[in-house]
Formats: sequence, C-alpha cells, structure tokens
Amino acid sequence: MQNPVICIGAALVDELFHASSEMLLATTNDAVVTKTSGGVARNIANQLAILSVPVQLISVFGDDSDGDWLKKICLDAGVKLDASITKPGLSGKYTGILNVDGSLFSALLTNAANYLITPEHLEKHRPLLQTASFLLADANVSVETATWLLSFSKETGIPFIIEPVSVPPASKFKNVPLDGLYLITPNEDELPVLCSERAFLTQLQVEELLAKGIQHIWLHNGKQGSALYSNDKAYTLHAPDIEVVDCTGAGDGSLSGFLLGKYLNRNDWECMKLAHTLSAEILQVNGAIATHLDQEKLLKLVVKYYPN
Repeated sequence: MQNPVICIGAALVDELFHASSEMLLATTNDAVVTKTSGGVARNIANQLAILSVPVQLISVFGDDSDGDWLKKICLDAGVKLDASITKPGLSGKYTGILNVDGSLFSALLTNAANYLITPEHLEKHRPLLQTASFLLADANVSVETATWLLSFSKETGIPFIIEPVSVPPASKFKNVPLDGLYLITPNEDELPVLCSERAFLTQLQVEELLAKGIQHIWLHNGKQGSALYSNDKAYTLHAPDIEVVDCTGAGDGSLSGFLLGKYLNRNDWECMKLAHTLSAEILQVNGAIATHLDQEKLLKLVVKYYPN
C-alpha cells in the first residue's frame, strides 16, 4: 500500500438548515434540516478514502452518540483513526444556515476541541506521521500545532498543506513564519487576512505569501474558478457552470480532488481539473461528500466538465 495522506483537524456533525425562500433577518424563516458528517479535515479524509487513497485522520471526537456515529462513518469509508482522540463530553457541531440558492448565510461552530491536537500528541505519533505522503492540517488546529507540523515537514521532506477553513481561523496565521510550506488554499475572503495591510491587491497578496517562502498558493474564487501560483508559473481554471444545491464542503472536495491527482502522479494542471470536477459534483448534492463517486467514475467525469 502506498503511503497515506494524513489529515489533521476538525471532525464535526454538520447540521444544515436549507432556507425555503429568501432569508429574512430578525424573524422566522422556513427551512429544511439535514444532518451529515463534517469538519474540514474529516471531509477531506472521508472523500479521499472513497476515492481509494489511503488516509489517516487525526481529530477529536466526543464520547457521545454523535462521536460514535462520526467514527463509524470514517471507519466504514476506510479512514484510519490510529492517532485520533476521544474526549469526554459532546462532539463538535457545525450549524450552517443556507440561502435558498445553496450559498452560506451564516454558520456556528460549537464544542470543537481541536486544542487537544497538541505538538505533544503529534510527537507521540511521530512514527505514524513519518509514513505520510502528504500532511494536511485545517486552520482549526492551533498555530503551535501547525508550526510543529511545518518543522516536521522540513525535517522529513513530507509536503505540508494548510487549508484556511474560514476568515477567523485563517487570520491566526497572518504573522506566522510559513517558509517551506508546500501549499496554502485560501479563497478571496481568506487571502487578505493572511497578508499585511500593505498588500491591498490580490497580486500583491500572492507575491507577499510567495516571498514568505510558501511554495504554492491556490486561490479559490468561487464561481470564477481558481488560480494556482508559484514562483515560476501560474495556472488559472474556470469553474463549471452548474446548478448549486448545497455549497457545504465544495472547497474540501476541491482539495481532495487535487490530492487524488498527486496520488496518481498527475501534474498541477491535471490536478486542478480533477479538483474542480469533484467540487462541481459535491455542489450538486446535499452534504460535503460525493458518496456517489469512486476513483474511476471521477476520472471519467473530467472530460464532461473540461472536454478540451
């Protein structure tokens, strides 16, 4: 078996309220609720396992029924949990309120305990981490934990990726030295909070992060697609034109598709097309995971969205 992708970060219950009509403030809105498994690191690990990529998840689960449910979903998909933590009390929950068009209106995060994923915990599992093909952490982990992982990455040569998640967790990394980081994946809202006030244009922000020693910046621009920047090249790729059902997990799916491409030894351009294809499929279903796809089906779908 090839070396696993090791994902570090949140495992949550996603409770999503889908508005039946345009959202109104300070009053009651009709909605339909769905419950799915979530958390950025967990979503990516689950999707990779479904796509036949070996994967380990280092996360925190409560010792409640939700925690048991989340762990069962992971294990059933093929995600290994050898270094995950089970804590007393409630599991973390992400409560999202979605507009009628599937876009996010607002969200709440409760009972997440990612502070338990400490450098000391990772150090105890160093032999496992040394088996990784890629290390990926979502920005819900502490700065100290991400810094430890970056140091470990530079020591071992294992590429390390940070997924910013959203503006508040991303902003923690504004002044953190990230020299040697393989990839960071902000969207247009997260990119500015990673940079100084001097960098007031997108190009200046990208240049600033590259100057800090980050090897690749993958900027996600929603319906406009994405752009992958490095010191010697840049790729841009449009997003497929689709009918969005639920925006939850589209970014996670995109990164899962990119990592699948790396697992299959594809180049960056091919990885981006795989990423956008998987993201498009996730946007057309409820929840953050494309359970209807396996690796073979996804590879065949690329030409549907990118025939040329």
